[in-house]
Amino acid sequence: MLPSDQDITGGGRRVGSATAGVHRVTALVFDGMTMLDLAGPFEVFAEAAKFGARYELEVRSGDGAAVRASTGLLVQVDGAVDAATDVGTALVVGGDALAVRPISADLTAAAATLSRTAGRTAAVCTGAFVLAAAGLLDGRRATTHWQHARLLSAAFPQVHVESDAIFVRDGTIFTSAGVSAGIDLALALVERDHGAEIARSVAQSLVVFLQRPGGQSQFSPSLALPRPRTPVLRQVIDAVAADPADDHSVPALAARAHVSPRHLSRMFRQELGSTPSKYVEGVRVDAAIRLLHAGKSVTASARQVGIGSPETLRRMFLARVGVSPRAYQQRFRTTERDSTTVPDDGGRPEH
Repeated sequence: MLPSDQDITGGGRRVGSATAGVHRVTALVFDGMTMLDLAGPFEVFAEAAKFGARYELEVRSGDGAAVRASTGLLVQVDGAVDAATDVGTALVVGGDALAVRPISADLTAAAATLSRTAGRTAAVCTGAFVLAAAGLLDGRRATTHWQHARLLSAAFPQVHVESDAIFVRDGTIFTSAGVSAGIDLALALVERDHGAEIARSVAQSLVVFLQRPGGQSQFSPSLALPRPRTPVLRQVIDAVAADPADDHSVPALAARAHVSPRHLSRMFRQELGSTPSKYVEGVRVDAAIRLLHAGKSVTASARQVGIGSPETLRRMFLARVGVSPRAYQQRFRTTERDSTTVPDDGGRPEH
């Protein structure tokens, strides 16, 4: 149950005690925004009130008008950005269009205005594109949804994009990965404000990780590289993708491309930023991920993708994904079997 002094019908929402020391979180919203980018962090801040934190939550748009989220829901606001005062955290939400269409000058200006009034600025998911367009990420480290990390880097080369991070802090600027990572970011902000114990209590109450294991690679394909420019190299990587378990040693790949192993390695470095062996390893881990999703055992998956032993697959998984294959399968398998059902094998490790 929310605190009695929280007004959920309109106006700034005071969460927790109304005494001095309240931290105001002001979210910048716009038409087409992703609803979870707003609701997720706000739920964290609201939940923190039950454990003694003091946050005031408000929602503002550039012109003070209500906006419509990507779901079609109408989001009422507390006013225009330029009327915001005493902002502790400026929260810029994301939206699908931000990574694929030009960002309006009005939205960029609103983000810059709000950031200037805030003690710190945070962006959820593709909200990083707004901060980048406003120049707020110049020379800084940042992240965004894994699908758009390379685009962010290409569009804003002055930004140091960390594509596998769940969230990144650089000075007073925070950015987070896709959608639900806004919850991770909000928990980190609560921890900075009120300590690990309150943040842990909030995470337990919401049944989420306080510190999520692994990076974005556990949610995205392990290989997210551009298509090479050179036709012969495209043929090579297509052959690897078509049959990951085949012989893809450097000599074998070079023979397929009719070039020397040294020249092939140079092509991989120049066009893909990877060595041939690392690239093949990534393809095989990708293929293993698909097999694990389909319900294959760790041993069968390792064998079918050409990795060989389950222990080798485990080492590769830990290095690339951040968790073991078994842990990954348990976390991301389909929901055909109720998670509360006791497994037939008594929970023993699968080999």
